[in-house]
Amino acid sequence: MKKILILLILSISLQAAAQKLSERIIPNDPSKYRELSAVHQGAGNMGFTQLIGRNDLATNFLYLHAGKIQAKSGIGHHFHHSIEEMFVILDGEAEFTVNGRTSKIKAPAVVPCKMGDSHAIYNSSDANLTWLNFAVSRTKGKTDAFDLGDTRVGASLDPVPAFVNGRLEKEKLKPNNPAYSGEGVLYRRILGPEVFTTDWHHVDHVVIPVGGRGITRKLEGFEEVYYVTKGKGKVSIGNDTGTYKAHDAFWGALGESLSFSNDGPEDLELLVIGIAAPRQKSLAIEKPLIAPKAMVLQMEFVVDKENAKAFEEMYYSIYVPAMVVQQGYLGSKLLRLFPENLSKEIQAEPTTYNYQIMISFDTEENRRKWVASKQHDIAWPAASGLAKEFKWKGYDVMGDDDQR
Repeated sequence: MKKILILLILSISLQAAAQKLSERIIPNDPSKYRELSAVHQGAGNMGFTQLIGRNDLATNFLYLHAGKIQAKSGIGHHFHHSIEEMFVILDGEAEFTVNGRTSKIKAPAVVPCKMGDSHAIYNSSDANLTWLNFAVSRTKGKTDAFDLGDTRVGASLDPVPAFVNGRLEKEKLKPNNPAYSGEGVLYRRILGPEVFTTDWHHVDHVVIPVGGRGITRKLEGFEEVYYVTKGKGKVSIGNDTGTYKAHDAFWGALGESLSFSNDGPEDLELLVIGIAAPRQKSLAIEKPLIAPKAMVLQMEFVVDKENAKAFEEMYYSIYVPAMVVQQGYLGSKLLRLFPENLSKEIQAEPTTYNYQIMISFDTEENRRKWVASKQHDIAWPAASGLAKEFKWKGYDVMGDDDQR
């Protein structure tokens, strides 16, 4: 019963803290495209817009760009050394280049552009094509580019691509996968984290059939960006609901549980991009300090036995992912009290507080920013709702020897 209660509390906190779903759903509207030419010194022209940007998610997701690449036009050969992209075409076919090797690939297709690999795209056909570009940065909000002055027009083509690529092929989807459970739901992971060096986590193709029960996604340790390639439906977080249609984009935040449904007359297809919460390294102390290195907040909890497993799972699935995206976060520990017999053996002080979470930030100011964040509004109810009692104390860090 207590576990059900915390889920309810978490759902309410999500609704209160997060942006309304209707405001997150962004249509890919060609009437809002900007006309660009010679993109990265490429050929011709393209329509361009940004659907989701660097400040919309807490992870290192950088952007989702969309547009039309006109006939005989493209994005020139270039490098990035601080971001990884993924080019997507939803119709037609295009010539993709990675590290100077070029192949023609038919839509719907995805081509990852890994950090440090040169890449380009050229539409050699006589028709426009729909284009998307997802990007994740090594450092939040930071990007770079180095153009090679190469349009790739007339490049020699390899019959078989000499680079990683994938296609959104419905015939390759499989049912009954726990990652996207639901009656008749079809799924395939096109790309996993091993393909990338930044915080890309997954690229999935998902289909919710007409009349299906839909799916629920709990975002534990990652965020997701969704692009609707076909169909229409609804997405919900608790009582907050938004409607989407083909060529809409939206996202889910760390710790959220999103429910998707198909409300249209055809199958609903989604391209799902997962971005993992980044890992950060703490500092080392080599000599005694005059000023504090950091701060630690020591939170103590009384957790009933029946909630102990859920409390420990909450720390890894919700609390830590919510903290690692915060400015100044250094690390944390989850502590469980020794069993009673062992506590007596070492003559420990008697206490009813059987769990601690110790969190460290570089400054108290940044810890307070964490407390004021949307992610804290999700994580704290998840922790406190599983406890009968809780209290906390703050400390300045004047020395440590973290050998890990």
